[in-house]
Amino acid sequence: MRLRLRKAQAAAGDITLLFGDEAEALTHPYLAQAWARRGADLRIQAPGQAQKVALMGALDAVTREVSARTKRSADFVALLEMIEHRYGPEASGPIRPVVLVLDNGPVHTSKLTTKALAARPWLTVEWLPKHAPELNEIERAWRDLKRHYLAHRTFADANDLQATIHHAVITMNRERTQTQSCDSLRSAA
Repeated sequence: MRLRLRKAQAAAGDITLLFGDEAEALTHPYLAQAWARRGADLRIQAPGQAQKVALMGALDAVTREVSARTKRSADFVALLEMIEHRYGPEASGPIRPVVLVLDNGPVHTSKLTTKALAARPWLTVEWLPKHAPELNEIERAWRDLKRHYLAHRTFADANDLQATIHHAVITMNRERTQTQSCDSLRSAA
């Protein structure tokens, strides 16, 4: 119920609502909705040992834009700095309260993160219940990234995967922020 209220506040322009979380991607193929001829196995080459790239990001509930970065030990604080630069009190534009929706993952509740959140009184955290990823809208963005940009591909190394993720997020944001107008469609009747 609270999340529905927060979404309504964001849609009205009263607050900035962000959904934050982490995801992982592998250099070996992610298989999503693939098919093969009956009786044939789907085979995608995946030589060597898989390397992992961990991501963290925030999804703006209104613009649907994803801000993503790779995840290392203290990168959640860097994500908070990115959010502060973009939406904080010193950012250009009207000052609105910022609400960040997070799960109770260890990176979100660590001492370092707790201290960084406390240093940002303009930022309110809305904690999700445990084991409820369906409530965090950035999970859908991570799924789209994996299904549409990373699926069925093998990457040379973690740097190649990171570069692909970076370009994919830019493309996703461009697609999500384009206005879809029906004005240019002609009637077929």
